[in-house]
Amino acid sequence: MSKITPLHYKKLVKVLKKKGCYFIRQKGDHLIYHKEGIKRPLIVPAYSDIPVFIILNLIRTAKISRERFLRNLKKV
Repeated sequence: MSKITPLHYKKLVKVLKKKGCYFIRQKGDHLIYHKEGIKRPLIVPAYSDIPVFIILNLIRTAKISRERFLRNLKKV
């Protein structure tokens, strides 16, 4: 299994959009996304390197498996 490393917020947003998330609004440097079937919004900070723990929390909240996330990350 590949290792998840910190990545730029634009790459993370591309992967989330592929998985059905859509942009709602922005507050400061935080982008807020929503996905059908989940109760909480996905808050993506606009950082050049998003820490791994935030990425893991976002993919868990969005109900995306680690393998599927890594597979879509390679396509971006």
